[in-house]
Amino acid sequence: MVTFPNAKINLGLDVVEKRPDGYHNLETIFYPIPLCDILEITPAEEDDAPDYTFTMHNALFDGDDNDNLVVKAYKALAADHKLPKVDMALYKNIPTGAGLGGGSADAAFALKMLNALAKLGLSDKKLEEYAATIGADCAFFIKNTPAYATGIGNILAPTECDLTGYCLVLVKPDIHISTKDAYSLVTPAAPATPLTSIAGRPATEWKGAMKNDFEKSVFAKHPSMEKIKEELYAMGAVYASMSGSGSSFFGIFDTEQDIKEIETHFPGMFCWSKVL
Repeated sequence: MVTFPNAKINLGLDVVEKRPDGYHNLETIFYPIPLCDILEITPAEEDDAPDYTFTMHNALFDGDDNDNLVVKAYKALAADHKLPKVDMALYKNIPTGAGLGGGSADAAFALKMLNALAKLGLSDKKLEEYAATIGADCAFFIKNTPAYATGIGNILAPTECDLTGYCLVLVKPDIHISTKDAYSLVTPAAPATPLTSIAGRPATEWKGAMKNDFEKSVFAKHPSMEKIKEELYAMGAVYASMSGSGSSFFGIFDTEQDIKEIETHFPGMFCWSKVL
């Protein structure tokens, strides 16, 4: 069984308040995009095979394979259900450390695949409960449709936001943003205008109204990243923003953008473009 876990972008991100547990409540809109990893899960061929094997390609994982979210997804289901012995292989196309939710998508798709492979019959709601134990934004990828997210990103509600027909451009510099750095200059506060109200307007009206609260901290520490956003606007984006806590940026254009031309604007960076 092969599937294609896709990335997401954050359309706006407001840090609303600090919680007693030290985390922060957020408001954001998760929007799925067709930049995909490849995940294959197949039944093991040998009777004496281990419960699972896991291999990853086209990326380095800094840690033990048991810490990978795909493996955590297997273990989460295996704790409550009888699963077949499987071989799992992940080919990465979604950049890591980009604010695009690649690892969370891989885990959520693994949950869905294992549910089907083992014929568990678990509902989306139940799969979302398992996903929430793996990562804050993991549950989003179970239904994988645009969603207004609150809490720490784990409370989801449908949204009518639609970018169909727009061209999306992604740019990711080779910069790592730590969670500590992202929050360093953030002052939690409820937004003056609800994010859902802004996202309900055409994307051509988002500039100056929609924001990502993490940009203030990130731009202060990495001024070169602000220049990426400025360049996307100079190229004609109707809206541009950092996704999540970075370090990727997206630009929304009302005309198709040539990937070769984009790469000349952002040499040495990961670039991707697609009409949605």
